[in-house]
Amino acid sequence: MRSVPATTRPAASIPGWRRRNEERVRLKDKVAVVTGGGQGIGRGIALALAREGARCVLAARTRSNLEATQDEIEAAGGEAIIVPTDLRAPEEIERLAGETLEHFGHVDVLVNNSGIAGPMQELWKIDPAEWDETFDVNVRGVFLTCKAFLPAMIERRSGNVIIIGSPSGKRPLHGRSAYATGKLGLVGLVRTLAWEIGPYGLRVNLISPSGSDGPRMHAVIRGQAETRGLTYEEVHEEFVRLSPLGQFTPVEDVGNAAVFLASDEAASITGEDLNVSSGLVMY
Repeated sequence: MRSVPATTRPAASIPGWRRRNEERVRLKDKVAVVTGGGQGIGRGIALALAREGARCVLAARTRSNLEATQDEIEAAGGEAIIVPTDLRAPEEIERLAGETLEHFGHVDVLVNNSGIAGPMQELWKIDPAEWDETFDVNVRGVFLTCKAFLPAMIERRSGNVIIIGSPSGKRPLHGRSAYATGKLGLVGLVRTLAWEIGPYGLRVNLISPSGSDGPRMHAVIRGQAETRGLTYEEVHEEFVRLSPLGQFTPVEDVGNAAVFLASDEAASITGEDLNVSSGLVMY
């Protein structure tokens, strides 16, 4: 079995882009905020949303990555603005919300994708500062972003939130206690938030994507190899074997799931945890 490499194709060459470039009906004129939109899964989600007509706000710490995603969207005829943002800083998240509302007037879709890998070692070896930083970005950052954007969405009684979790929150993975604890906590956040915002006509769902064959996954594999005394190749093959499809999950598949949840096609779906994991987890 072989893995499926992460896409490095320009947006205009992604299957369906040119066809949708003319139709643009599923998310036409919707405003979508994507944190972590400069690379990896966040980039894939932003490209997918833009392909369906959404006007995107891209947020992350690295301006150059955001500009690269923005360029791809605009080259294909889409619209995107960038707002460099550090989710560890509440004032920057407030600025992100303020600039978004000033530029577009409202928000239809909020994608909480930003996250860090955190420490990759046994729990008793983790520095408390590293544990705290993982939660600051992966959990507290989601809380603060939702807190900043939800009041305007509630006032309009329209919109939905998508939070990116991980199968690591639902299955054991050696040396990943900080990351797994935070990601599983997001499941509880989504289920509770669904009840809190449902009366206002808003929805919230979580996507649990398994790793794509890119830099983040390579770092996880290296960390696993080091802590377990295995080679990189052994751990890589092990990850592939854990999928019934024998693959890592293509970024485009996660983007397509986000489009579905953001669209009216998912109007009756809220509080759910959707696995997009090539079968890595089924619960």
